[in-house]
Amino acid sequence: MPAAYFTAWLFAIALLANLALKLWLASRQIRAIARHRNEVPAAFARSITLVTHRRAADYSVARLRLGLLEISLGAAVLLGWTLLGGLDFLNGLLLDAIGPRPLLQPLALLVAFAFINGAIELPATLYQTFGIEQRFGFNRMSGRLWLADLAKTVLVSLAIGVPLAALVLWLMQATGAWWWLWTWAAWMGFSLLMLVLYPTLIAPLFNRFQPLEDADLKQRVGALMARCGFSAQGLFVMDGSRRSAHANAYFTGFGAAKRVVFFDTLLQQLSAPEVEAVLAHELGHYKHHHIVKRIVGLAISSLAGLALLGWLAGQQWFYAGLGVAPNLPASMGGAVPNHALALLLFMLVVPVFLFFLSPLMAGLSRRHEFEADAYAARQASAQDLSNALVKLTRDNASTLTPDPLYVRYYYSHPPASERIARMGAQVQPA
Repeated sequence: MPAAYFTAWLFAIALLANLALKLWLASRQIRAIARHRNEVPAAFARSITLVTHRRAADYSVARLRLGLLEISLGAAVLLGWTLLGGLDFLNGLLLDAIGPRPLLQPLALLVAFAFINGAIELPATLYQTFGIEQRFGFNRMSGRLWLADLAKTVLVSLAIGVPLAALVLWLMQATGAWWWLWTWAAWMGFSLLMLVLYPTLIAPLFNRFQPLEDADLKQRVGALMARCGFSAQGLFVMDGSRRSAHANAYFTGFGAAKRVVFFDTLLQQLSAPEVEAVLAHELGHYKHHHIVKRIVGLAISSLAGLALLGWLAGQQWFYAGLGVAPNLPASMGGAVPNHALALLLFMLVVPVFLFFLSPLMAGLSRRHEFEADAYAARQASAQDLSNALVKLTRDNASTLTPDPLYVRYYYSHPPASERIARMGAQVQPA
């Protein structure tokens, strides 16, 4: 089948190019960081010590080297699932165990794939947490807490993922040629529902959320939100320090369910004016409708992706070219398509090609960050936001000397030096 051979070769070439590009970018980043390890950039010389700068460099390089292994392993695993027949083999095992049952067998295939893939990724996750993060003083998780988080994650994933997967498979079987449109509607409904349910039902399973008690900060935040015309269901402090020394703040929820959440580590590291400036930045995303734009972008891209999958699912060469048999054995007088195979192949293969568009998506995200910074500078203080960025860069051991090309591909946020310069602020002494 010429189309199948072409598909196999196209995917193999794309996968090799993807792997080579990722390894090259990571090696550039490692070299750029190592080259500047022994000299703090002039703008930060009075605020970040050489010892702190070297620690950030070593931390970044350690993460990148682990990333090199993960990239290589990921490419090998992907090749194993597809062209080497791993997915077809797993499908055959489940056919022998369950039989050609139109809903149960494909659902079992999705669940088994998720468990196997998760198990493959587990060693790297463990080393990241108890190796790198532990060595550089960021990890605060015990083995017991890590296991508890893992168990909760698996249970929540099963409780949510299995019914959702069953619904998608049923829609693919029951709604004919336009199944992809019905599936898209179900997916978008689920995504919007999760924006409402996650902050109140799921997040509290993993962390404690306490109302913000700092009176001065509460007054500042309230005044800022009033100036910006923003309302939220509450201001909360999350016990992020139970797991990590890294700091953050974020909005969660949608519509009336919006919440402002501060990591307790953030409140420990920043002054009240600096926290206000960070929150003003997050408010800038809402004022510029970045969240809505991302939801619309998700809706459009997922609709296009499912429409493409709707066409590919009916093409024999799509399956044969990627190493799987497309149909279950004949049952009730005819072959029953295994829609789970189409879903899995699509999820495995499409990211290989989409990675080449990463600079476009990352560039759009960085533009949104600059817009949010500008809004924060008007509503709070550019200097306070600059001070916060310096402290977060220092305390999170973020590199000050990234490779520009690596930034273009991977950075959703501009480097701190670019953000501070764009705001016209100064890097003040520590």
